[in-house]
Amino acid sequence: MDDFAGTQAPVRRMTDPVEMVGELEHVVPGLAALRLPKPSSISWQVVEAGLGVPLPADFRLLCELYPPFVLGDFLGVGGPDPGGEHAWVQGTRETLETIEEWCEEADLAVPLHTYPTPGGLLPWAGSNQGDFFLWTTSPAGPQDWTVTVASRSSAWWHYTGGAVQFLADLVSGALEPWALPKIRPSVMAW
Repeated sequence: MDDFAGTQAPVRRMTDPVEMVGELEHVVPGLAALRLPKPSSISWQVVEAGLGVPLPADFRLLCELYPPFVLGDFLGVGGPDPGGEHAWVQGTRETLETIEEWCEEADLAVPLHTYPTPGGLLPWAGSNQGDFFLWTTSPAGPQDWTVTVASRSSAWWHYTGGAVQFLADLVSGALEPWALPKIRPSVMAW
């Protein structure tokens, strides 16, 4: 049984992190109220040294501007707290072990693997139902990474845009939430 649902693409792939965050604020009106008074001073050097790879600029900007948050009482997004970068990296590594098990158990026509395998998956968000939202890494660099969804229901699918644009398109309904519930535009800090 092939559990791969397919690939969805944005109408236009955004490349500017500020534009992506602005689009997310547009489709999730309450998000702007959570914006931190000043950007968080996360040491991305520590995070990226610990992971062995630079992270996409849209995700870094989102983490600097907002506390960790939950969209639609379902999808949790958050990066490291300043001073907690090492712990966040350790948590990411532990999550990678679970995702590698999922990859091994999935019956996919094209097998998937976790980072640091070239083109490997790296987690950036999760749901309260146990779904994973992952980057499909690329040797071209983090600006070209796309999103892979690994749903608890064993459905896997891809989105050929970045993480923040994925969130905006998922909430706005611009993409089908294959194997996921419809995400309401509600948000709360966690």
